[in-house]
Amino acid sequence: MSRPVPVPTALSRPFWDAARHGELVVPHCPACSLRFFVPEPACPGCLSRDWQYAPSAGRGTVYSVTVVHRAPGPGFETPYALAVVDLDDGGTLLTHVDAGDPGRVVIGLRVRVDFRALTDEIALPYFVPENTH
Repeated sequence: MSRPVPVPTALSRPFWDAARHGELVVPHCPACSLRFFVPEPACPGCLSRDWQYAPSAGRGTVYSVTVVHRAPGPGFETPYALAVVDLDDGGTLLTHVDAGDPGRVVIGLRVRVDFRALTDEIALPYFVPENTH
């Protein structure tokens, strides 16, 4: 059975469109300068509804990590590393980090974004160690 595919919403569609083209974007609030994820109707910092997506260089540091051994549903291959990544240009993402062996993903690991197509329309941002090509 294949992995479930995210279904874009009005709020998330620009994120998925950018990911399909190999670009990482995150919500950014010009009123308070907060970068946040996941997209919400209002900025979680100041409640402004006037946020927009901003490009991210897609580089960061693993802040927290766990290795998942029990699949959350059909189509997920275990084990895998699930991490909170602090992006260099602001904000955090909860994401998969693929370092080959999930045990190699540690707090402080430098990572960069990589994209993996699930369908013709949906690509998932993954992170990999910064020094991999």
